[in-house]
Amino acid sequence: MNTIPEKIRAAILVEQKKPLVIDYIDTPKELAVGQVLVKIHFSGICGSQLGEIDGAKGEDKYLPHLLGHEGSGTVISIGPGVKHVKPGQKVVLHWRKGAGIEGEPPVYSWQGRRVNAGWITTFSDYSIVSENRLTVIDDNSDLPVAALFGCAVTTGFGIIENNAGVRIGESVVVFGAGGIGLNVIQAANMVSANPVIAVDIYNNRLELSKQLGATHTINSLDEDAGTAITEILKNSKADVFIDNTGSPGIIELGYKITKPQGRVILVGVPRVGNNISIYSLPLHFGKVLTGSHGGDCQPNEDIPRLFNLYNQEKMKLKELITDTFSLDDINSAIAGMRNGTIQGRCLIQL
Repeated sequence: MNTIPEKIRAAILVEQKKPLVIDYIDTPKELAVGQVLVKIHFSGICGSQLGEIDGAKGEDKYLPHLLGHEGSGTVISIGPGVKHVKPGQKVVLHWRKGAGIEGEPPVYSWQGRRVNAGWITTFSDYSIVSENRLTVIDDNSDLPVAALFGCAVTTGFGIIENNAGVRIGESVVVFGAGGIGLNVIQAANMVSANPVIAVDIYNNRLELSKQLGATHTINSLDEDAGTAITEILKNSKADVFIDNTGSPGIIELGYKITKPQGRVILVGVPRVGNNISIYSLPLHFGKVLTGSHGGDCQPNEDIPRLFNLYNQEKMKLKELITDTFSLDDINSAIAGMRNGTIQGRCLIQL
């Protein structure tokens, strides 16, 4: 079966630094090889989308286009060659490549204009997604929570497991306690890191970080973060520093206050042209400064493994979802992420 609605309702990025436009767009007539039509139930909003809207990486050559890279949904129909998902199955939508074919990105149209989309988009009631951006989950899965496995959970846990390689008893500093940062904190706590220090500029997010395993919290607007971290570590240095902000000054701070064999993991991406300045000699003697690409997770392996932890009540995820919006209110959700009124992860319910 290869039935596609003639129109779907979506949030469109038409112009950088402007609100998303909510409207109906026209769909392709058929699914191509490796493409899957998914009914979206819930979509998360990640800092990456805020960066796209703001033009953090520079000029966007693909406008207008769709957004969103984590969600949960139901498979409606499949294109030629698709074998890993079937109509009727519940799925997590994720931006990291998983099992299956990488189909061509779909092309939509709106008011006579081409609307671009990547291999996955989730800010719409239906979406045409590449097979390898979908992982099947149990039919009775908690669908709001399932959406978090598309990025927030797998990235956060992957940073601790794969990028930082945190060992029992190592100290971890997490700068930025948003959706991914909170999962980094939870993962650090689960592998018995100590202390786990959360730093943010919003007290509501710091309060939530305590529930998820932070042993200490610092509001960097109220006190100097570097001094406070050093005091907590009793004049020692940190084993691991994870930056979710993309701020050059914070990255440089992390490099300065980590041990000679410490690891500085960059999750947030600096705006184009915002460079860091470091003394590179320590890199020759064991210090690590590296970027994370989605925690280097393998979705088809990691999502079932981590979902099992959640089902066994070993992981707190419902607590992470603090706000839910409709597609019509997505710009309000984005504003709430920017101004800190949203405490944890917010979802769009389709």
